Amino acid sequence: MDNKAQAAAEFILIIGGIIVIVMVLLIAYKNYLNDLSSEINSTEVQNLDNAINGMMEYFK
Repeated sequence: MDNKAQAAAEFILIIGGIIVIVMVLLIAYKNYLNDLSSEINSTEVQNLDNAINGMMEYFK
């Protein structure tokens, strides 16, 4: 009976460790996406806005 309990406890510890690792990776990925979105917003959107404003001169 003790072997089954030890195996179950080890299995729970392994699953818990995997869950912790996945949570850390998800938080890191979320931070990466937030940084990426702010970078895209600040540079590419501004460049697109400038390009559109430059093209508006041709349609006046």
